[in-house]
This record gives sequence, structure tokens and C-alpha cells, in this order.
Amino acid sequence: MLKRQTIDSREYRDAMARYAGHVQIAATALEGVRRGVTVTAACSISDNPGTVLVCLNHSNPNNALFAEAGVFTLNTLMADQEPLAVAFSGLDHLDVEARFGLGEWDTIATGAPALVGAAAVFDCRVIEAKIVATHTVFIGEVIGLRVGAPGPALLYLDRGYRSL
Repeated sequence: MLKRQTIDSREYRDAMARYAGHVQIAATALEGVRRGVTVTAACSISDNPGTVLVCLNHSNPNNALFAEAGVFTLNTLMADQEPLAVAFSGLDHLDVEARFGLGEWDTIATGAPALVGAAAVFDCRVIEAKIVATHTVFIGEVIGLRVGAPGPALLYLDRGYRSL
């Protein structure tokens, strides 16, 4: 049996800063209210059917809109879309409409906001949501998809944006 070891949360966050992640904006909408969040905690689960997951901090009450709406998009950002990543992270303290005003948005299938010019947009219907520690893991079946032009991707590493 493995001995349980306590990991300091600050030490854990410092280690996770070394984990390179692709940058995406998770977005949703319900009855005219939109919500978007910059994330790196998102990935593909399966290609048949197309299924992805995104992890959102549930201590922010605004993220409850994702569960209420039951739909979301994952909008994969290009290197030149760093200003959108900063805006949707909340660092510049813009209101929701100002954040969405920085890009061109439309919809694909679910009605969730889809970023025009993203490297890829995965338009999803929530099929499961599970609380794990500080986050809610949303699993979505991809029911709409748009692939943009190829180009450098936006990554987050060592607490800063990079491109590849």
C-alpha cells in the first residue's frame, strides 16, 4: 500500500507552471448572457464520438452558467490572439461585453459563442459534469466543429504566453 504524502499547494502550483498548455477560451451562452474563460485545462478524450473535457474553477459563481446552459465551445487560440487570452483571464478587468468585443464571434450548432479565426472550435453539448476538488470537469460531446487556418499556436508556460 502506498504511503500518502501531503503536497504543499504552493509547491504544486509552482510545478504546474512548468507544464506547457495550449490556450483556449471556453465559452457558453444562455438567454442572451455570455461567459468566456481562458483555460489550459482542456483536452480531447475520444474521437468516436468526438469528446472533450474542460476544467473550470467552481469558486467563481459566474462559471455556473456552463452547467445551466449545458453547452460550451472550446476555442483554440493562435499566437496572435494573446490579447483575447489576457482579456478572458480577467487580468485586464474588462466586463463581459468588452471581452467579447475584442474578437469576432458567431455560433456553429449549440448557440455557444464560437471565435472566428480560432485555430479550431469544438462546439459541445455537456454530457457529464463532475466536481473534483476546486474545479468542475465538464465533458462535452462535440456536435459542431470548425478548423481555422494553420499557424503558430498560443501556449502558456512558466506563467507566461509563448508561441510554437
